[in-house]
Amino acid sequence: MKSIIAISLFLILLLTATAKDRPNFLLILLDDAGWTDFGCYESRIQTPHIDRLAAEGIRFTDCHAAATNCSPARAGLLTGRIPARTGVYSYLPRNHFMHLRDEEITVAEILREQGYRTGHFGKWHLSRLESEQPAPADQGFEYSLGTDNNAAPSHLDPVNFVRNGRPTGKIEGYSCQIVVEETAEWLQRIQRETPEKPFFACVWFHEPHTPIASPPELVEKYRRLFPELNRKQATYHANIENVDRAVGKLMTQLKSSDALDRTVVFLTSDNGPLNQFSRQGLKGQKSNIWEGGHRVPGIFRWPGAITSGSQSAVTISGVDYLPTVCEIAGIDPPRNRKLDGASILPLLKGEPERFRRTQPLYWFFYRVNPSLALRSDQWVLIADTDDAQRSKTHQMKREDLPRIRNSVPTNYRLFNLADDLAQQFDLASERPELTRQLGASLTRLHAGVLKEGTAWSLPDNSVR
Repeated sequence: MKSIIAISLFLILLLTATAKDRPNFLLILLDDAGWTDFGCYESRIQTPHIDRLAAEGIRFTDCHAAATNCSPARAGLLTGRIPARTGVYSYLPRNHFMHLRDEEITVAEILREQGYRTGHFGKWHLSRLESEQPAPADQGFEYSLGTDNNAAPSHLDPVNFVRNGRPTGKIEGYSCQIVVEETAEWLQRIQRETPEKPFFACVWFHEPHTPIASPPELVEKYRRLFPELNRKQATYHANIENVDRAVGKLMTQLKSSDALDRTVVFLTSDNGPLNQFSRQGLKGQKSNIWEGGHRVPGIFRWPGAITSGSQSAVTISGVDYLPTVCEIAGIDPPRNRKLDGASILPLLKGEPERFRRTQPLYWFFYRVNPSLALRSDQWVLIADTDDAQRSKTHQMKREDLPRIRNSVPTNYRLFNLADDLAQQFDLASERPELTRQLGASLTRLHAGVLKEGTAWSLPDNSVR
């Protein structure tokens, strides 16, 4: 009998120790931030807290969003799948029919099944929160405070937050600070309730997406520091610094609860920016499939695994997040569906020779020309679709879907990003065999993605 009790106690202690040894995960996402908006990426915007994350972790210089605008990029982060494969082809306007379907498996669902506490804070934009569409609670998040899309009427004193399915009404303060305060309160509560359980938290800021509101003292600070800035530009600089302050508060909360050094932090942006100074030499901007549309900042912090102050030029993407988290947590990724990302754990550990990507990275946005990009090593193939000349509306119409799902890549351009980051020199005619090979890969991948993508049913020819 004593031996049975001893064995039982040993198993309980083993399980408890295992739970404590499992790392927490914190996914920090900015909205429309450029890859050079932080001091550690050579911006003159002052971001000491984000810079410290980079100094204590690894900074990726070739990090990419899963898509070129917000809703698809978020779908890619949570599922590890090319967004069009999930049926999220574009951002979700108000009352839109598209959403992240309940059939998809998110990283939050995977971790929650393994005993993680899960919370989502900030911009959601993967469904309509007050509707029959799947809410964060249906996608693995036990707690949420968020908005459908942007903070309204601006980042200051937003009125459109929804907490666990119920509207909050007006909340005073700036959105990024509100989101972090809610996250901190949640972290304090779950650490009291279940200190043995790890957590997964998504902190998805609204900033710096318009309509922007920033603390006046920060705006004036940047007007004094850089007199050549107009008020709009100074307000943007101040907006980024306000987010940095919020990140600092969040790190302080984690440190005070002894959770910081057991937390894998990933900070990035959902797509490229609109500002020229935020994309420093890249071609294109948000929504474009040129580099400026999806190259974003990417910072990981994980003490004990990542060498402080390291840097990597290896290409990574938002679709890599789910397989990476699964490998770190020792969890098998979903086997009953196609995953498009690769675990970047070898890169985090400073072992790039062990990193393998079995499929090129791919971006598709039907509403712009060119519409497609395929990335293989330093090469990127840019393509139109065969309906490139048709009129493309901002909101999807009924006739858009069959055209999207039957589209075929055409008109290839080839660029060597190792020598031409600005994508000025098309090498397709100089490298016809490589262009043909990459074109064949793009055609196969595009067809497979669209075959799986949801054929949404529209009640009429417009979405109000």
